[in-house]
Amino acid sequence: MRQGARSAALGEYLHGALWVLPGTAAALALVAGGLLSQVRIPPDSVLQPFAFAGTADDARQALITIASTIVTVIALVLGLTIVTLQLASTQFSPRLLRNFLRDRPNQVVLATFVATFAYSTAGLYTVRATGGEDFPRLAVSGAVALIFLSLGMLVFFVHHIVHSIKIDTVMNSVAETAARAVRTYTPEAPGIDRTGPVPPPEALALPTTRSGYVQAVHPAPLLEAAAAQDAVVSIVPRVGDHVVAGTAPLALAWTRGGGPPRNAPALTRALHHAVQIGPERTLQQDVLFGLRQLVDIALRALSPAINDPYTGVQALDRLSVLIAMLGGRTLGDDTRTDATGVTRVAVTGPAFADHLDLACGQIRRYGAGEPAVCLALLRLLATAAASTTDAGRRTAVADQIRLVLADAESRIARPADRLAVRALGTRLMSPGT
Repeated sequence: MRQGARSAALGEYLHGALWVLPGTAAALALVAGGLLSQVRIPPDSVLQPFAFAGTADDARQALITIASTIVTVIALVLGLTIVTLQLASTQFSPRLLRNFLRDRPNQVVLATFVATFAYSTAGLYTVRATGGEDFPRLAVSGAVALIFLSLGMLVFFVHHIVHSIKIDTVMNSVAETAARAVRTYTPEAPGIDRTGPVPPPEALALPTTRSGYVQAVHPAPLLEAAAAQDAVVSIVPRVGDHVVAGTAPLALAWTRGGGPPRNAPALTRALHHAVQIGPERTLQQDVLFGLRQLVDIALRALSPAINDPYTGVQALDRLSVLIAMLGGRTLGDDTRTDATGVTRVAVTGPAFADHLDLACGQIRRYGAGEPAVCLALLRLLATAAASTTDAGRRTAVADQIRLVLADAESRIARPADRLAVRALGTRLMSPGT
């Protein structure tokens, strides 16, 4: 179980590391080149048409040209990537950079170029070392094939990079990733907000030894340790919260009798295995971070420097989809029980009202002067109300509707511009809606 939590953290890091796939491709290219260099093609072989037909000097010149060309292409690709990252950071949100680094097509393209360079450079040593005209012709043909593959990947990269910076593509990617996290980490039924056990005053505070963001929680190792001591452990921060070593407790632990657990060091070790803390927020389990990215895009679009209300409306459209998904799922605290059904671990989680406030609050405050944004907010809230039958959640929706109407009344200058907002808000607040 502990190994699984570490594997999840390692997998999350490797998936977003730009060097992993190119490094692996370079190693495989060297292995492939070494194997092909051992192959000699007889004149009567069916592979003879695929063998390089020139001399050893021609082969060396071809490999030198391929290696030098691919270095130039790599510099071009990295330059375009940096420009894309800079544009995404300034135009959309700095929290989107991680998404671009994790983009698999970008990693594959860079891996192809690095593999071609490594293969061609190693081939220079092989051709030169053999001497004479007896050199691995099939291996040289492999370098020619790789340069054609790299040419195709370059065209694909330009196509992909142009589409990847389109605002619709960016928002769809964020929304799909957040929706996947919702489906994976939130139970589908019964669609309520759960609350965990309330810690007693004598509960023992378990500190954290690291500062950073809570990226994920894997309760299994903590559940085992808590059951062994007949204890209950409640993790205080939510996934996505920032914790500081030596200050607020990472968790509170107590026995079912109300006193502190008998073996606090064992629980602390299990807690550190269960809670993954890192330097940045991720979408591994953090649904709020997905909402945060879409809200950031809307806020940038609504800023006076950009003044693009329609992009804000588009972001609210994607947020509506996520809020509708959350409305029918169980949120709040995640409680885990042992084999006998006794609650042993509680992980604090955001309720539906927290998701709704994040999706609406800042956009409402920054965009309340634009009728199109207010109407998009009200449509989102109408979708939220239709997605749930829970009374508490519908109350939270009604509270947000009243806030939108109040801000629209005070921020929209012309009475005629307020009519559509007031009409939709009134209809949503009417009984039976």
